[in-house]
Amino acid sequence: MDYLNQVKEATATIQTIYSEKLEVGIILGTGLSQIGSEIEVIHEIEYANIPHFPISTVESHQGKLIIGKLSGKTVLAMKGRFHYYEGYSMQQVTFPIRVMSFLGLKKLVVSNACGGLNPDQEVGDIMMITDQIDLFPESPLRGVNPPEFGPRFPDMSEPYAEEFQAIARQIASEKSIRLHEGVYVGVQGPNLETKAEYYYLRGIGADAVGMSTVPEVLVANQMGMKVFGLSAITDLGVKGKIKKITIQEVLDAADIASPKMIEIIRELVKRIA
Repeated sequence: MDYLNQVKEATATIQTIYSEKLEVGIILGTGLSQIGSEIEVIHEIEYANIPHFPISTVESHQGKLIIGKLSGKTVLAMKGRFHYYEGYSMQQVTFPIRVMSFLGLKKLVVSNACGGLNPDQEVGDIMMITDQIDLFPESPLRGVNPPEFGPRFPDMSEPYAEEFQAIARQIASEKSIRLHEGVYVGVQGPNLETKAEYYYLRGIGADAVGMSTVPEVLVANQMGMKVFGLSAITDLGVKGKIKKITIQEVLDAADIASPKMIEIIRELVKRIA
């Protein structure tokens, strides 16, 4: 079965479980499953029960699709995403985004845990993503491009919707939340960066680095979805602040950032849907 029909089959399976309108898609990144606890669950679907869906192999990613209510809006949330470093192709990594679009979703909120490159950032801070740099070795748009997927050469001059950013700034101001803004650079991982690589990434214009998000946002834009991105700063790639770090420290830092992310995402969903 070709890729397009795989997307259609996965979409049809989800629609047999829930066929009503969905308003916002949400991707919950590493250590940010607390956001999922804010959702009033209507249905919970294991990835393993959706045809052609990959299975997350990362311990902190639960592998469930949640349909439910957040701020009175119907959302579809991924508790666990897929990464290129797990051995999946970029088509597999972005498969859920194709499915979300086929389900009729036009708005997407993405979150992640990442390394901070901006000297103004501290561990536990959050950053609104305003733009991105793609350093992955493969594009999810490579290969056959059915018309249903969108333009062959999608415009990426506004990968993150400026109207959503304006709303998030207002929310952060109202709730006295320190909200950084910056450019996210995506790399393949799974290793963390050397000091030289941190300095290089900062030098090319990045404020944060991570191993996800960029492919998903690229596909979302191709399919005409408006995107909002939020990062938890879980470690620092800043001269004088670089130290050895474990995955547990990353998760602990995400726990610090999570309440602030919940505040913004919960209110954003209310205002954009």
